[in-house]
Amino acid sequence: MLTAHSVDQVRHAEAALMARLPEGELMQRAVAGLTSECVRLLGRVYGARVLVVAGSGDNGGDALYAAARLARRGAAVEAVLLDEARAHAGGLATLRAAGGRVSAAGQWRLGRFAANGAGADLVLDGVVGIGGHGGLRPAAAAVFEQIPSDSVVVAVDLPSGVDADTGEVSGPAVHADVTVTFGTYKPGLLISPGAEHVGDLRFVDIGLAPYLEGAPVLEAFEPADVEALLPMPSAESNKYRRGVVGIAAGSPRYPGAAVLATGSALRSGVGAVRFVGEPEVCDGVLARYPEVLIGDGRVQAWVVGPGIGPDRADRVATALAAEVPVLVDADGLAAVKPLDRSHPTLLTPHAGEASRLLGEPWTVEEIEAHRLAAVRELADRFGCTVLLKGSTTLIADPGRATGGATDGATGRAAIRVNRTGVPALATAGSGDVLAGLAGGLLAAGLHPLDAASAAAYLHGQAALDVLRAHPGRQLIAGDLVDALTAARPAGPAAESH
Repeated sequence: MLTAHSVDQVRHAEAALMARLPEGELMQRAVAGLTSECVRLLGRVYGARVLVVAGSGDNGGDALYAAARLARRGAAVEAVLLDEARAHAGGLATLRAAGGRVSAAGQWRLGRFAANGAGADLVLDGVVGIGGHGGLRPAAAAVFEQIPSDSVVVAVDLPSGVDADTGEVSGPAVHADVTVTFGTYKPGLLISPGAEHVGDLRFVDIGLAPYLEGAPVLEAFEPADVEALLPMPSAESNKYRRGVVGIAAGSPRYPGAAVLATGSALRSGVGAVRFVGEPEVCDGVLARYPEVLIGDGRVQAWVVGPGIGPDRADRVATALAAEVPVLVDADGLAAVKPLDRSHPTLLTPHAGEASRLLGEPWTVEEIEAHRLAAVRELADRFGCTVLLKGSTTLIADPGRATGGATDGATGRAAIRVNRTGVPALATAGSGDVLAGLAGGLLAAGLHPLDAASAAAYLHGQAALDVLRAHPGRQLIAGDLVDALTAARPAGPAAESH
């Protein structure tokens, strides 16, 4: 499991570790890792042009020390200081001793960087670290506006202008090509809109893990986490032991939603899918999937809402009255009120549906700008697990009935983020596929938080598999159903932090 921690958790862990290390040792661990990534990106360091944009504090110090190491290997380095009086003294002295040039932000111009007027091969963003709030100040923004698009921008710990705890971006912010983060991941690196500024995310282990107190604020599934949860039949299995999921979806106006949700549910690993809907919709489902059971009967979970139309509150009420887990999606969300169910419930809104559920002041724009706060508000207000779809999919559980991490500072349930999503998933019917898949995992016995997390992972991985197999192809929802089996992860997990 990949984990991310809050700024407060990181600060306390750094203080505890530094108390056990020689002075400056922790910073030099970060600098060594940052320098290594810069060398990898440059390929040939000698003669490379490196620009450092350095603010005050340790983030600027990391950048200055790394630039000094590059200068000693033959790079032409210039540091632009946003506040000369507050620049990191040790890093600045080391860079000057290594032959680096130093300029004040007010006097610096890109054309003076090299004798031939060329730009920088690599730019280090050391403006602000994890304690920064708000957008770039005018002086920093003016420097980054001059940097050519072909320069590789490396953010130190996180892109300046991105809130480390939330991913919120409230003004100008650095768009990095690579972000090198230290000690643990920060939530803002994984949540949009901040995640869209990160580029390629690289992790440097500085020995912080044993000193991080409390549970992580954010988690992300990796392949082994999904593999461990997926239902696998045994010799004693039958369709009821494997789970039967009921699908109440589709309408004469939106018959395709029924087909897509049913198809993905069949691919989820359940023993059977039972479909309930209008006769003509049932005929369409059976024509595509003759394995499906039609009509009411025994199920272990319900999926209700995809394509049912706006006036079918009766279907939602019937599903929620059942003593089994229920997933409510799409049109079904219009009939949802704050819940008091003894059985698990999973809501899967996109930003527009979330806005209608929450009401003022939660506009679509507010939800997209404050995704972490929005998913927490939804889970708390409606008393159930919520999967908020969008540029980054977030899953929040108000209580973690199966155990797990909570934020030690607030008691709030940790949030999960999915890292396999791609923009191509913003296509008609994609949400129907996700709903059927997650519903099938609910029927197989997974807790809603795990069902939603695994489904989001597999949904995104299926899209990636299609796009890799067919470069340039326009993804459609039907492709996802066909790719879901191949999307099941295999092999060892990546290292977790």
